[in-house]
Amino acid sequence: MSSARTTPPPLPWYREITREKWKSFFAAWIGYLLDGFDFVLITLVLTEIADDFGLSTVESASLVSGAFITRWLGGAVLGALGDRFGRKSAMVVSILLYSIGTFACGFAWDYTSLFTARLLIGMGMAGEYSASATYVLESWPTRLRNRASGFLISGFSLGGVLAAEVYEQVVPAHGWRWLFYIGLFPVVVALWVRRSLPEADDWEDRVGATGERPNPFRPLFTGRRRAWTNTVLAMAATASLFAVFTPLGAGAVPVLSVVAAGCLIAFAVQLGGRKRWLLFVALCVTVFCAFLYSWPVQALLPTYLKTELGFTPEQVSDALYYAGFGTMAGCIIAGFIGDRFGTRTAYACTLLVGIAFVFPVFAIKDSLVGLGVLLFLMLACMQGISGLLPKYIAGHFPTETRAASLGFTYNVGALGGAVAPVLGAKLASTMPLGQSLSVLTFSLTVVVILLIGFNVPARLNRLIDPDTVPDYLLTDVAEPAGRPKAGDISHA
Repeated sequence: MSSARTTPPPLPWYREITREKWKSFFAAWIGYLLDGFDFVLITLVLTEIADDFGLSTVESASLVSGAFITRWLGGAVLGALGDRFGRKSAMVVSILLYSIGTFACGFAWDYTSLFTARLLIGMGMAGEYSASATYVLESWPTRLRNRASGFLISGFSLGGVLAAEVYEQVVPAHGWRWLFYIGLFPVVVALWVRRSLPEADDWEDRVGATGERPNPFRPLFTGRRRAWTNTVLAMAATASLFAVFTPLGAGAVPVLSVVAAGCLIAFAVQLGGRKRWLLFVALCVTVFCAFLYSWPVQALLPTYLKTELGFTPEQVSDALYYAGFGTMAGCIIAGFIGDRFGTRTAYACTLLVGIAFVFPVFAIKDSLVGLGVLLFLMLACMQGISGLLPKYIAGHFPTETRAASLGFTYNVGALGGAVAPVLGAKLASTMPLGQSLSVLTFSLTVVVILLIGFNVPARLNRLIDPDTVPDYLLTDVAEPAGRPKAGDISHA
């Protein structure tokens, strides 16, 4: 009697990730946790800092914006470092930058010195996003890369929750400066874990093993005239952004904003090259709108709770627990639904559910538990789904240029996070802060649903490059022979 050969049951998804890959993931994840911890600190103590330095609401909000001004530069430079020398090196440099910046915040003696330290934090945050995201995405199996993206971003949310707990325990007794001193200590753990990591598989196979080192900035410095022009553009962009978000630009914000936008678009066009310049610009706009809908709440929620609802530090921490755990749960769930239904479908549909909670969140006034539950649900949908953003953006670019392209497009778009708290504060001068936050969040979420749901960046790119690869993270193919690589980027 013959017996039919049986097929062994498939492994559970988590068994597809080797022990070494889980260790690699943890190292990147803890970097995101520290990133979230360091960044959220400033939002928790805006009122205390404003009292010490005599700042207005708009000046206080600009301290949140400060970390975004240098993100475009940090994302491009550290992303290029990751493409050329490996994802691991870029991660270590990034975490050092934002940790040193956080420690420096504790020694600030006035508004300007604190703002300057925030610029350094922004550089490191930008590099951390691109380096860690590409590292994990390129290390996990193709079919699990939405999960890799969502799980990774959940670390940022937990960092915010830990920051709220530390705030409650430290600030009332010791003052706001000690919150920033503590922000330096965990860097030792992250650097120790990362020291023994292997390099990302995709980068090692496609770049490290060949010995060819991509030079993503080469198009910007081909010829003396172009080099000088782009150096001036970089200085003009940074100076304009600095002036826009500080009192230096008072009365000239519209003009300075146009100058900064023009400089950054010029870089996007050059880095994108003949085939992908429109894709670069469209992704920057998409991310900009995503930050505009999400960061008013992230940056100004503690201020709203303390000023309009009269919450104590303990109540603020409780509300932020709901918000942080909601975002973290949303990131994890987003990974599963992204792998099941596709990145774009999961993104757009989850945002559609999330906008139903926006106005109820800011309508509730007298129930901490009710507010907490609504915050959990809203942020699980609207912030949690942003865990797929690294996967969404990175899929547009091949391995050789992925970190620099992701770092640039994401962090230029992240300037929406700089605009968001200031815009929310300005709207609050004509209406209650809660109302201004709800209006911004709802309206910009609708825009992002349309941009991602209808795949606008890729559709625009196909107008000039009909043969573009839909998702490099699913196929990871080399560029066809005779065709320029993404962004027309040369190799050194």
